[in-house]
Amino acid sequence: MTTARREEILAAALAVFAERGYRKASIDAVAERAGLTRQGVLHYFPSKKRLLVALLELREELAREHLAADHADKDIPSQLAEVVAYDHLNPGLAQIHSVLVAEGMAGSDQAQQYCHDRNQAIQEHTTEYLTKLYGDRLPSGLTPRAAATALVVMLDGMHQQWLLDGEQSDYPEITRDVVAVLLGSTPV
Repeated sequence: MTTARREEILAAALAVFAERGYRKASIDAVAERAGLTRQGVLHYFPSKKRLLVALLELREELAREHLAADHADKDIPSQLAEVVAYDHLNPGLAQIHSVLVAEGMAGSDQAQQYCHDRNQAIQEHTTEYLTKLYGDRLPSGLTPRAAATALVVMLDGMHQQWLLDGEQSDYPEITRDVVAVLLGSTPV
């Protein structure tokens, strides 16, 4: 699979899914936007759901790269505020995340498994990271596992709220302040 062609298909899919929503989008529309045939798209992505999962993977990869390149030296509350701010700069990718989560809850096996595995991996990684930093208890009194679960839930909720109310622009700051309280650190 050529990287350039794959990126073209993902860009086309992002535009089509953002315009029409996942359910109303079609592989044919993605193919037309990418300048390919339906079979050309299916050669790279064997199903619409696989294309959706690839978009979510792209979103996470871009967010990690952004955070690692520009914000790795910041404290945890500020880093998570940057994650939220990055989503605000990339609303199409943020919408794709919400679509996949909704598909996962609606019973799509592939989306459900992806969401389950992703959430589990994020919680485990965050728990391990917080345990390394703080031991068995954070300064707030929470266990690393409880704090990791609360962080994932809070970030997903913050994400949903922003998509519903794009007028409010202070979600990154709210995220930073709430995470500081959860961890028991002082907001910057």
